[in-house]
Amino acid sequence: MVTVSGAPAMLPLDTHNQRLIANVHPADWRNPTPAGRYNLVVIGAGTAGLVAAAGAAGLGATVALVERDFFGGDCLNFGCVPSKALLRAARAAADLQRAGRYGIAITREQVRVDFGAVMERMRRLRAELSVNDSAERMRALGIDVFIGHARFTAPDTVEVDGQRLRFRKAIIATGTRPAALPVRGLAEVGYLTNESVFSLTELPRTIAVIGAGPIGCELAQAFRRLGAKVWLIEAAPRILIREDPQAAQRVKQAMAREGVEILTGGEITAVERRAGEKFIRMTLSGESREIVADEIVLGVGRAPAIDGLDLEAAEVAYNAAEGITVDDQLRTTNADIFAAGDAASPYKFTHVADATARLALRNALFFGRRRASSLVVPWCVYTDPEIAHVGLGESEAQSRGLKIATLTQELGGVDRAVLDGETDGLLKVHLVEGTDRIVGATIVASHAGEMISELTLAISNRIGLGAIADVIRPYPTQAEAIKKIADAYNRGRLTPTLKRLLRAYLAWLR
Repeated sequence: MVTVSGAPAMLPLDTHNQRLIANVHPADWRNPTPAGRYNLVVIGAGTAGLVAAAGAAGLGATVALVERDFFGGDCLNFGCVPSKALLRAARAAADLQRAGRYGIAITREQVRVDFGAVMERMRRLRAELSVNDSAERMRALGIDVFIGHARFTAPDTVEVDGQRLRFRKAIIATGTRPAALPVRGLAEVGYLTNESVFSLTELPRTIAVIGAGPIGCELAQAFRRLGAKVWLIEAAPRILIREDPQAAQRVKQAMAREGVEILTGGEITAVERRAGEKFIRMTLSGESREIVADEIVLGVGRAPAIDGLDLEAAEVAYNAAEGITVDDQLRTTNADIFAAGDAASPYKFTHVADATARLALRNALFFGRRRASSLVVPWCVYTDPEIAHVGLGESEAQSRGLKIATLTQELGGVDRAVLDGETDGLLKVHLVEGTDRIVGATIVASHAGEMISELTLAISNRIGLGAIADVIRPYPTQAEAIKKIADAYNRGRLTPTLKRLLRAYLAWLR
């Protein structure tokens, strides 16, 4: 068992996890002798830290990179990589279970999930990918790599295990940890988070997932598809509270059809263990209810991982709940220190960590003036169907006083979606009223995350629906939904007066 600086254990300690650990926290690592002063010190070797350090080193800067836990951060070890491997296996199981709709004769009883093999595959793939984020790879790029706990001792100095690293500029990229839930008995009974759930080797018979955000919904659906009885408990009145309500409802319906029992508006009052089982007491619509589960999975958000940094010594302001205080150029209250990724951004996504790291690096070392508010941020919830979103939603546009027109295309009207048997989805595009300028879009589809980039590009470069309508697309694809939206916009431009003029002109041509 390997536990590092309060981080979770990497279990089971099989050949795959041993390979992973050798890459992301090698036990025999020796920290180098620090340089006199670094152009850049980066604290945290998750996505943001790795991108910033590698980018700076590639440009010729002297760079030190410090990590106390695991290189690759949450994404590689406990987030995107293991979760998507699990979701892919769950989708394969679901495809087999519903193969009858395609004329394939497989009964549900014939589908046997080997959960141990599913998790072993995940560990193998994670270990294979870990070389890209490894400490050794960073060292090969010319970076001084330090493994240990970093803390500021002055506005221009970081200490790591007794060694002092002086810098001209620094970037804090320490990420987040799973948030806790203050419920009586929960800590004593024990629960899983995204940092421990991927250590499972046997499928729990029953699972209560607390929190119906993206993590909770993805895991709830995956575990149900793999054979567990699953309850999804959410205190808010609906799941995926930050997503478009219509989109969230489509996902809720899909999960309910598969057997996930969804309990919204539920307040958990206490948790206790009896006879080896975990009892969850809650109130639901004013009535008491008790759920008995083998395991509890907690997914109620993220908290900034900034403990122990001694930010006061660096004159860096922070909020324990929201993270490090930065301006629009990602500069902290210390002009020589910047922050990037989850520890300083409201968007807790790997691709945003990457983007903010590039922005912070440019602003820190090259007198850049790029602003975080200029970033056009897409995101995706990897349920089935997926929800992908970019830009403004309807309620956000209204709160800004922006008048919009919304065009909607159901996937039931898209030939490829019909052929795929994936018609329970939609595309919504929000335009500035009276124009073809796109300010936001939401897609619900089996591969919505693969489709959203076209609309992200359009928003970033102010490409309107009129131009999108002229793009020739291969037929048939589900992305044809975007073409149909654009065509609908063009048809809407034909006012009754213009139609009469066109008819008159065509009649004259005869």
